[in-house]
Amino acid sequence: MLILAMGLTLNAESNLGSSPIISIPYTLSFLWPVSFANLTLALYVLFVMLEFILKGKNRRWTDILQIPLSIVFTRFLDLFTAWFDFTDSSFALRLAVLTAAIILTGAGAALTVDMNLIANPGDGFVQAVSMRIGKDLGTAKNLVDISCVIVSTLIGFAAAGRLVGVGLGTLIAMIGVGRVIALFNHLFQEKLKRQAFPG
Repeated sequence: MLILAMGLTLNAESNLGSSPIISIPYTLSFLWPVSFANLTLALYVLFVMLEFILKGKNRRWTDILQIPLSIVFTRFLDLFTAWFDFTDSSFALRLAVLTAAIILTGAGAALTVDMNLIANPGDGFVQAVSMRIGKDLGTAKNLVDISCVIVSTLIGFAAAGRLVGVGLGTLIAMIGVGRVIALFNHLFQEKLKRQAFPG
């Protein structure tokens, strides 16, 4: 959870655009007097509801635990946001921060799903999409990210007449995080599943 929260925060704090899956609350945080963390919490509750619908008969009532997890997770977003600020940093440093963010986000997402832990709602929703469309987790992540960026872009242009919170970093992460998940799963998924389900 900490790895994922750190990755999402660094993505936003690189000042190159937010992580795609939370680009909607990040965009809205510039337009409404509500904190990024609280808007992310609202989105996560929506993700849990959609996950229940998509999973159908495969839903587990333990998935509802994603909501209290979200409360804790979004507080970490607030904490890490207060710690990091790369506003006046060079483009090269911000690009390095973005690269670290993409790796942390992808690895954190893959770890929670592969170890069958209570998923972050964004990752739980991606997993539900993956199951529904019959595609691997990395591909489903790319599809969800693209959808979130499209919605964020529409919100920005509708409310402010321009892109808000979406930038180069968002576009790079939109492809990069899904590919990190795919690579991570290729290298470590079976080992992690054996550890999660010994015997």
